[in-house]
Amino acid sequence: MPFIEESDLLELHKDIDKAQIINERLLDQIKFKNKELKRSKVQRNILAGITGVFLIGALAFTSFSAGYSSSKQQQSYSSNNMVMSLDSLEAVKTRIDNLRRQNEELSLVKEFYLAKKFLEKDLIYSVQIKSFVDNNVTLASEALTNTMFVKTNPFYSYSLGNFETLDEAQKFRKQLVDMGFQDAFVASYKDGKRIKIENPY
Repeated sequence: MPFIEESDLLELHKDIDKAQIINERLLDQIKFKNKELKRSKVQRNILAGITGVFLIGALAFTSFSAGYSSSKQQQSYSSNNMVMSLDSLEAVKTRIDNLRRQNEELSLVKEFYLAKKFLEKDLIYSVQIKSFVDNNVTLASEALTNTMFVKTNPFYSYSLGNFETLDEAQKFRKQLVDMGFQDAFVASYKDGKRIKIENPY
């Protein structure tokens, strides 16, 4: 067996002790690095988790706000439609009112033509209130259905009322006389021409 001197043995023990110390330091460094790696892994996982939660939250918020703005736009669109509908409703009401007025005017025109036909065909009675030599007196419009303008040479006669019976015309004459038309008298007409002057009573 080989012989080792004591000094070499001591050196060897010192080297082993140094190696053990270095080994322990290296193990401590490895443990420290492992702890750092674990900590950085945990931090990375936590950061990844927080980032994931943030992204999911941002995505949810974006979806919610997009849906909310979409519903607001729909509400705004509905509101605009409501306003447009109300405006349209007002326009329709105005149009209906205009049509009613036109219908009333047409009814008056229709009554005028029916009265003209009535005057031209049947024997009617009217109360003559005045006669003039000139036709430049504008007592009433020709559009009035209860007014007659008859030319009896050389006069223009103005009569009020178109009655089917003599009795109605005589009652109306009395009302006109009470109002101050003392010269008013009842005349009968056929086909737009005066037939005769009737008895006032």
